Amino acid sequence: MPKVALYNSKGEQVGEVELKEEVFGVEVNEAILHDVVVNHLANRRQGNSSAKTRSEVSGGGRKPFRQKGTGRARAGTIRSPLWRKGGIVFPPKPRSYKYSLPKKVRRLALKSALSSKVLDGNIIVLEGLQIAEPKTKEIVGLLANLKVDSKALVVTAEADTAVVKSARNMPRVTPTHANSLNVYDVLNHEKLIITRDAVTKVEEVLA
Repeated sequence: MPKVALYNSKGEQVGEVELKEEVFGVEVNEAILHDVVVNHLANRRQGNSSAKTRSEVSGGGRKPFRQKGTGRARAGTIRSPLWRKGGIVFPPKPRSYKYSLPKKVRRLALKSALSSKVLDGNIIVLEGLQIAEPKTKEIVGLLANLKVDSKALVVTAEADTAVVKSARNMPRVTPTHANSLNVYDVLNHEKLIITRDAVTKVEEVLA
């Protein structure tokens, strides 16, 4: 079982915590990580880009000039894709980019992402995280105590409004909770700061 240090909010090590091998100690599967990240980004796309075909642009009701005798190329409409202000050939239309992956693939990818953080030494387990009232300086102080100066994902066991409001002014810090943990967020942040209760909840779901 992998062991990592357990810290309090002052940045002091207060012990060690054992992480379950089947969640935080699996072999990292880069191919599956790639598949799941691509799927996550595709599902986030709005898919609302749109352009008009030659039948949708305005104008072009009559033939612009006679067929023969002008010396010009023959034309039937001024809204041909060859003309300025004409329609677009095979234009983008609103569509959904969403697709799904098997549940086993998604679970294995999350385990791989969590295991990679343990292997790289980029996981910090907190004894607890209590913020009395939403203040950005609370999160700033926490990161300073833990000596974290890179992008960080802060994970609590349950959705914590005080933590979310305290971190929302910090572009390099993303707060979330155990049930919303995803592969993209784990890989997109260098440090994973997670409470002990959140670790237990994640292990219950993935083990």
